[in-house]
Amino acid sequence: MCICVNCHYVDRCVTYNAVESQHQQPHLTETPDLDPNEPSINVNIRTKGEMIEMEWDVVGCLSFKKEMGKWAKLRPGELVPT
Repeated sequence: MCICVNCHYVDRCVTYNAVESQHQQPHLTETPDLDPNEPSINVNIRTKGEMIEMEWDVVGCLSFKKEMGKWAKLRPGELVPT
Protein backbone atom coordinates (compact mmCIF):
# COMPACT_ATOMS: atom_id res chain seq x y z
CA MET A 1 0.00 0.00 0.00
CA CYS A 2 1.18 3.50 -0.79
CA ILE A 3 2.25 5.34 2.37
CA CYS A 4 1.06 8.59 0.81
CA VAL A 5 -2.55 8.04 1.89
CA ASN A 6 -1.43 8.73 5.47
CA CYS A 7 1.02 11.55 4.70
CA HIS A 8 0.44 15.15 5.71
CA TYR A 9 1.84 16.29 2.34
CA VAL A 10 -0.17 14.01 0.00
CA ASP A 11 -2.05 16.91 -1.58
CA ARG A 12 1.15 18.91 -2.22
CA CYS A 13 3.52 16.14 -3.35
CA VAL A 14 5.06 15.97 -6.81
CA THR A 15 5.72 12.22 -6.46
CA TYR A 16 2.15 11.37 -5.41
CA ASN A 17 0.90 13.48 -8.31
CA ALA A 18 3.01 11.32 -10.65
CA VAL A 19 1.60 8.13 -9.07
CA GLU A 20 -1.92 9.46 -9.66
CA SER A 21 -0.98 9.99 -13.32
CA GLN A 22 0.36 6.44 -13.62
CA HIS A 23 -2.91 5.09 -12.22
CA GLN A 24 -4.96 7.47 -14.41
CA GLN A 25 -6.65 8.89 -11.31
CA PRO A 26 -7.84 12.45 -10.73
CA HIS A 27 -5.25 14.62 -9.01
CA LEU A 28 -5.66 15.94 -5.49
CA THR A 29 -3.99 19.06 -6.87
CA GLU A 30 -2.94 20.12 -10.33
CA THR A 31 -0.05 22.20 -8.97
CA PRO A 32 1.94 20.22 -6.37
CA ASP A 33 4.65 22.33 -4.76
CA LEU A 34 6.53 19.81 -2.60
CA ASP A 35 9.39 17.87 -4.14
CA PRO A 36 9.89 15.11 -1.55
CA ASN A 37 13.25 13.96 -0.27
CA GLU A 38 14.25 10.47 -1.48
CA PRO A 39 10.90 8.81 -2.22
CA SER A 40 11.07 5.05 -2.86
CA ILE A 41 8.56 3.56 -5.26
CA ASN A 42 7.75 -0.12 -5.76
CA VAL A 43 6.38 -0.98 -9.17
CA ASN A 44 4.58 -4.32 -9.39
CA ILE A 45 4.05 -5.64 -12.91
CA ARG A 46 1.36 -8.24 -13.61
CA THR A 47 0.24 -9.79 -16.85
CA LYS A 48 -3.31 -10.84 -17.61
CA GLY A 49 -3.18 -12.56 -20.95
CA GLU A 50 -2.05 -9.91 -23.41
CA MET A 51 -2.59 -7.08 -20.92
CA ILE A 52 0.12 -5.71 -18.62
CA GLU A 53 -0.87 -4.01 -15.35
CA MET A 54 1.50 -1.84 -13.33
CA GLU A 55 0.89 -0.91 -9.70
CA TRP A 56 2.93 2.01 -8.33
CA ASP A 57 3.27 2.41 -4.54
CA VAL A 58 5.42 4.85 -2.60
CA VAL A 59 6.90 2.71 0.19
CA GLY A 60 9.39 5.13 1.71
CA CYS A 61 10.13 8.84 1.77
CA LEU A 62 12.32 11.03 3.96
CA SER A 63 9.71 13.80 3.72
CA PHE A 64 6.92 11.54 5.02
CA LYS A 65 5.01 13.12 7.92
CA LYS A 66 2.37 10.81 9.32
CA GLU A 67 -1.21 12.07 9.35
CA MET A 68 -3.54 9.09 9.53
CA GLY A 69 -6.43 9.34 7.11
CA LYS A 70 -5.21 12.48 5.30
CA TRP A 71 -6.21 11.19 1.84
CA ALA A 72 -9.65 10.16 3.13
CA LYS A 73 -10.17 13.64 4.62
CA LEU A 74 -9.50 15.15 1.21
CA ARG A 75 -11.81 12.73 -0.62
CA PRO A 76 -14.61 11.93 1.85
CA GLY A 77 -16.78 9.00 0.86
CA GLU A 78 -14.35 7.68 -1.77
CA LEU A 79 -12.53 4.38 -1.44
CA VAL A 80 -8.95 4.83 -0.24
CA PRO A 81 -6.48 3.59 -2.86
CA THR A 82 -4.78 0.34 -1.88
